[in-house]
Amino acid sequence: MSGILDLLNSDLGKTLISGASKQFGQDEGKTTSALNTALPLILGAMKNNASTPEGASGLLNALGNSKHSGGILDNLGSILGGSGVDEDVLKDGAGIIGHVFGGKEQNVAQAVSKNSGIDIGTAMNILKVAGPLVMGALGKETRNKGVADQNGIGDLLGGMLGGASQNQQSIVTQLLDADGDGSVIDDVAGMLLGGGNKKKGGLGGLLGGLFGGK
Repeated sequence: MSGILDLLNSDLGKTLISGASKQFGQDEGKTTSALNTALPLILGAMKNNASTPEGASGLLNALGNSKHSGGILDNLGSILGGSGVDEDVLKDGAGIIGHVFGGKEQNVAQAVSKNSGIDIGTAMNILKVAGPLVMGALGKETRNKGVADQNGIGDLLGGMLGGASQNQQSIVTQLLDADGDGSVIDDVAGMLLGGGNKKKGGLGGLLGGLFGGK
């Protein structure tokens, strides 16, 4: 299976990091850390949503949209290489993360911010760029694999998440259940940063080798 790691462990990953770093005024190390956190959290939330028939159906319908066919993967350089990120991409991303995180995207942005050292506004923008990227990757895979039901999309998401799936799902659940007082966000950030002690490196290590240690 061509998973998210395979898609990004390439020139595409370098384009994503370099482009996002320049667009949002961050060094590449912090941008890499933010993406290492954001991408699996988005995938995990999608997997959580797809665990019900209604959620799976909604996700498959969204993936059937032509804008999620995977074209963004081919156009990433132009999207992140100009004077500003395409507003349509950011708008699509805001809708995606708002839906998959059920309105708790601020909690997720806080966790990305604390784990990477970037400000929360930039963390939110990185989530908005990562959302369409993940949808494009999923959309491409569903077309290639002929995925059309709940079991199929669940298996696809699980495969793209890899070995840290169970631990990652626990972190997603905590973020979505957080009441906004900040304490859970601190706990989650600690789990992310302490991932090296968990099986297969935990969430923090899930995409740790993604960009060759850049």
